[in-house]
Amino acid sequence: MATRSRRTLFAALLAASVAGPVTGAARPGAVPAPIPAPVPPLAAATPAVLAARYAASRAQIGAAGQTAARHGHRWRAARLREMADPARSFLSFDGRDGGRTVEVFGELSRAERIAVLVPGADINLDKYGLLRGGSLRLRAALDERSAVIAWLGYATPASVSLQALTPSGARRAAPALRAFVRELRAARPGARISLLCHSYGSVVCGLAAPGLDVADIVLFGSPGAGVSQAAQLRTRARVWAGRTSGDWVGGLPHALIELPFATVGLGADPLSPAFGARIFAAGGGGHSDYLAAGSTALASIARIVCGRAGDDA
Repeated sequence: MATRSRRTLFAALLAASVAGPVTGAARPGAVPAPIPAPVPPLAAATPAVLAARYAASRAQIGAAGQTAARHGHRWRAARLREMADPARSFLSFDGRDGGRTVEVFGELSRAERIAVLVPGADINLDKYGLLRGGSLRLRAALDERSAVIAWLGYATPASVSLQALTPSGARRAAPALRAFVRELRAARPGARISLLCHSYGSVVCGLAAPGLDVADIVLFGSPGAGVSQAAQLRTRARVWAGRTSGDWVGGLPHALIELPFATVGLGADPLSPAFGARIFAAGGGGHSDYLAAGSTALASIARIVCGRAGDDA
């Protein structure tokens, strides 16, 4: 079985090495954007501090939108005009290399429960609406003392690419996620924080997990978390895993192979008994349906965020 998994994995890598350059050519990183001004750490999540941080991010978004428009990138400019709406709340923004941004849904200054949503492959500023939609639906499933944070803090790989089959991009992203969660913990020391990790975002969360002060790490649509067992995440958080019945990720080979020139694969299947995660009910649907309105997975994830889930949600 191990030999077959390795053979399948190498076949997938070969296909990705051919498809990757074609996919990469359409990546949005070529859209120019100004270098954002540095912002101080979020020392406190008071209404006044947050309002200033949101205003600074809005100014960065506006500047990036003007730059995109000047260079003829109308789609990006239109998306950035939507993001610059004063009703929206961004803790940070960087329009370069596909984009990095952190958006808050709910009142962070009084949130007792905070869900940090880490996206997977192919999410960038041009496709940010997918992450925003899921965040809004999750926020609607929670109570008023909860907040959701969409953390697009790294350059996500293309779905069909060599990068999506190796943990190298996640290794680069993990320090930024760790730093953000620590900043959030300092700003809201009493809040219950959960990491919600979709698809390739599970690898980012897995590599960022050791010692991180969060209550739950939730892996969904996960091809792996960069480890063979949940215990290797070195966290006191409860580790959850769920997969919808129609998710193609379930058919992927799950392995982590150290080669002389690279690490291939994303780790063991988080749903396997040997991995040791708590399993939550995800119901039907496909790879992008975990936060769909009315879905079983959304209800399960909301219970976990609220601390109302038992050993099996």
